[in-house]
Parts: sequence; structure tokens; C-alpha cells
Amino acid sequence: MIKKEMIYRNPLVNLGYDNEDILPVAGFGAVLAYAGIGKTALLVQLALNMMLRKNSVLHVSLNEAVSKVDLWYKELFHDIIEKFGIAGINEYWDKIQPYRFIMTFKVEGFSAPKLEERLTDLMEQNIFKPHTVIIDGFKFDDAGRGQLVQLKELAKKYSMRLWFTVHTHRHEPPQENGLPLSFLHIADLFEVIVQLATRGDEVYIKSLKGKSNDSLKKDLLLDPVTMLIKDGK
Repeated sequence: MIKKEMIYRNPLVNLGYDNEDILPVAGFGAVLAYAGIGKTALLVQLALNMMLRKNSVLHVSLNEAVSKVDLWYKELFHDIIEKFGIAGINEYWDKIQPYRFIMTFKVEGFSAPKLEERLTDLMEQNIFKPHTVIIDGFKFDDAGRGQLVQLKELAKKYSMRLWFTVHTHRHEPPQENGLPLSFLHIADLFEVIVQLATRGDEVYIKSLKGKSNDSLKKDLLLDPVTMLIKDGK
């Protein structure tokens, strides 16, 4: 099996998180970065890790078509397979693909009640029940705290974990804890916060919230070509 041939352990554990799920049940996770740094690529790799462990992932995209999101998964999975020198990508992809479902919304049409309506349709027909939900493209600049509280309640109701991409702005300096000022009023709703930051040509992955203080911590980077996670040097 692929999980015996690949080192598929969730690489973010190396930042000091307690387990491969990273998030507890009903937990919120955020990946903060400027536009184009690799937020979606990082979350797709977390999703692939879950799929390899037979945990189902619902990927909700508020910006892109299903075909483009599917292509991200296939390309990153291909790069991972190639990295470990494993043959038969189609065979392995066919085994894990049922653990992922892609759902799209228009940004202005997304809300917790509408997500629950779509989720209920899937679960009542025994089509799909997510272990983790990725929400890519949520407009934090426009959203109030109330929308996130509703999503938190939804996560509790269905025992899910939610990951978000968060678009930050270069003109907004970070506070002492590394978080942008505009995110501070909702930071308490998140159990885990990770930031992508550039240093020269490299993209570093930094934990801002949620890791164990006594855990061994390493630097992690995103490869600028493949966007795969790798250990820092």
C-alpha cells in the first residue's frame, strides 16, 4: 500500500503539533499568507494526508471551478508520488479519490446555513460525510464574527474540523504575536494558525498558534517549484 511506501506522516507535526489531525473535533485552523504564496497548495497537501489515512475531506472553493481544484489535487499527488519514486499513480489515486468531495459556491452566496443544506443532502443520501472541511476563499475582510461562530456551531454539530485560507495584506504590519490586526478579533475562534512567509526566494511555514510548547520544532518550507512541504535547513 502507498502509505507503507511513502512517508505520509503529516509534515506539519514537525512544527510541534500533537497529532496528524492537527485540529481537534470542531476545531478551526487557518493558513495566513499574502496572495499567491501557496495557501491552497498547503491545505491540499494536508487533505491528501487525510485521504491517505482514509479520512474524508470536503473541499469548498469560493473562487475556482471543480475542475481546477481537482487538477491541484492530481498535480500535487503526482509530485508526491514522483518524489518517492513510486510507480502506478493512477492506481493509487483511484484508491484515495473517494475520500475527497469538491463543492463550489459563489463568494456572495456562501453561508453556514447554505453549507449545512448542501452537507445534509450529501449525508442523508450516504454520499459523503466529511472528517475535515477546507474552506478556500472565505472573505475575512467582509465577514463578521457571527458568520464564523455559525460555522463553528456547524462543525460541532457534525463533528468536523474546518481549515480556512486567509488572505493577508502587505500594508498591514503584524502584531507582537505575528497576527495581522484585522484578524485579532476572531483569533480566539481558531485552535491552530499557520503563516506562510517569504524570505528571499523561499517560503517558510511558521506556527503562530496551537502547537505544544514542549514539542520539538523544525523549520518547514514550501518548495517554490513543486509547492511541496519540505524540512528547512
